[in-house]
Amino acid sequence: MNIIEAIILGIIQGLTEFIPISSTGHLTVAGKLMNLISDVNPERWTAFIAVIQLGTLMAVIIYFWKDLWLILRDFINDVIVSRKSFSEQSNNSRMGWYLVIATIPVAVIGLGFKDIIEGALTKNLYVIAGSLIILALILTVAEKTGKFNRSSGNIKWYDAIIIGFAQSLALIPGSSRSGTTITAAIFLGFSRETAARFSFLMSIPAIAASGLLQFYQALKYIDTNGIITIAVATIVSGIFGYLSIEFLLRYLRKKSTFVFIIYRIVIGIIILVMIYNGVIKP
Repeated sequence: MNIIEAIILGIIQGLTEFIPISSTGHLTVAGKLMNLISDVNPERWTAFIAVIQLGTLMAVIIYFWKDLWLILRDFINDVIVSRKSFSEQSNNSRMGWYLVIATIPVAVIGLGFKDIIEGALTKNLYVIAGSLIILALILTVAEKTGKFNRSSGNIKWYDAIIIGFAQSLALIPGSSRSGTTITAAIFLGFSRETAARFSFLMSIPAIAASGLLQFYQALKYIDTNGIITIAVATIVSGIFGYLSIEFLLRYLRKKSTFVFIIYRIVIGIIILVMIYNGVIKP
């Protein structure tokens, strides 16, 4: 991988991590078109994707640093210092609990199916195309049936569990972490902006754990040149990740997700056509 390829992949990661169109799906298609994915060692590509996600992790931490600070401050004060009961805790403290609860399903399922996730099946473009289209159809139903009348102050523990399980579906490439979690939140009646904000916040523990673990495991695959290209891709993904967060939150305040639904279906069909015509291997 050269610097230009690293920059391209960093841009793709940053733009697609938080928008519900699947960063893994787009990166895998790009990686196959650039002949960067090895059928012999597919775990190297999985490691690369996980590591450059650390750039988008920094983007979401920087963007929401005030929210995160208030959550951490109140959580420590209410839970550790004052030892208040859950019902007496502030909304920020409760949000801390919800983020922990929402992370448990993806952690358990991610560790349980680690070998499958890192294997060749999850790089299969049939799986990615199918996930893009199926999630688009499910999101369509959510848009049609969602009430959009709940805000972050109305989140309950069972909402966190449901959205957490939805996040675990993002382990299937093409589904999209933000796509599955935003869809679940809309089904539960939350506004689109609230759904996106909670989706971004709950992505922090999962991305951090996955990225740091994969970085450690990827060290044996990385030489000096590899460190440089991964660093470049990670920095670029962070810059474009911040911009995509800003864009999506502004967009969802007044508009629906239908443009992303259409995009997912179109891209899914294009991938299938490319496979059929031999332009790209599945």
